[in-house]
Amino acid sequence: MKIDKRPYTILVIEDNPGDVTLVEDFLLEHIEYLKLNNARSFKTAKEILSFQNGLIDAVLLDLSLPDKSGVELILEIVALCRKIPVIVLTGNSDFCFGAKSLSLGVSDYLLKDELTSLTLYKSIVYGIERKKATSALEESEKKYSELFHLSPMPMYVVDLETMEFLNVNRAAIRHYGYSRDEFLKMTIRDIRPAEDIPVLVEGFSQNEDLLNLKGSYRHKLKNGNIIYVEIQGSTIMHKGRKAKLVLVIDVTEKLRYTKAIEEQNEKLREISWIQSHMVRAPVARILGLIAVLKVIKDNNNEMERVLNYLEISADELDLIIREITDKVALPDDFEFANIEALAF
Repeated sequence: MKIDKRPYTILVIEDNPGDVTLVEDFLLEHIEYLKLNNARSFKTAKEILSFQNGLIDAVLLDLSLPDKSGVELILEIVALCRKIPVIVLTGNSDFCFGAKSLSLGVSDYLLKDELTSLTLYKSIVYGIERKKATSALEESEKKYSELFHLSPMPMYVVDLETMEFLNVNRAAIRHYGYSRDEFLKMTIRDIRPAEDIPVLVEGFSQNEDLLNLKGSYRHKLKNGNIIYVEIQGSTIMHKGRKAKLVLVIDVTEKLRYTKAIEEQNEKLREISWIQSHMVRAPVARILGLIAVLKVIKDNNNEMERVLNYLEISADELDLIIREITDKVALPDDFEFANIEALAF
């Protein structure tokens, strides 16, 4: 087997000098550049890990130290070595204790009586690589968590079998009005109006991907208000459960403004018809009456009669103009400035 030319810094937490020498001899058979540090007590190990944590590649831990031992020792060392693999190197052959040690976060559990140079070297190399992968996964999960919770858009994770909420971000909590604890006791049925639930349940029973269909849906807030939303979803595994990560876009205001615009367009069509049919009649009469006035300007009786007709036509025209004004009027809370931002 070729000798490993990468530099390694190993901390051996062991109070037996003979065992430390044996470990060093074993490792030098496979590692060319080896720096071995020895701590003979938990106190010394803690000091070294506190100041040189980023410089140490792996820790070999004996479970019987003068100032600490057993499970308590494992927990303390693992807590100090978040990114460093901890390999237990002990004379305790208790299988159950070894399994428990692994559950506490150690990378490997090796017996001194069965130790060889190759098993020790492989355990260190595998432990380092495994820790790198674990750290990368933890970092990825941390970034996901930050993106999830810091997103300004409501987001939640739903179990695809039970419809339970598995996670919600802060924006969803603010938008819907439920606390995080309340959300985690609910299913997506609880944010749908009662009349929409049968369709939802039927779709889930038929394995339809209702959490990724295009279109708007009705959601119910904690205060009972109904909002319209569009949703986008991605299938993920969340803590071993098949789930859907859902992004919620509230389109209530967008739909309201769109409806207002459509209603306004309908009014404009009505106004166009009024202008082409109703306005022209009184205007034509007024123009005709003005022409008559020019002819009968010396006939007071005829003049008065024509003026009455002219007043009637003017009142009729004024009424039509008022009707047009009422149709053109927008709601008090209608703001054209918001339309572009909401609709596009």
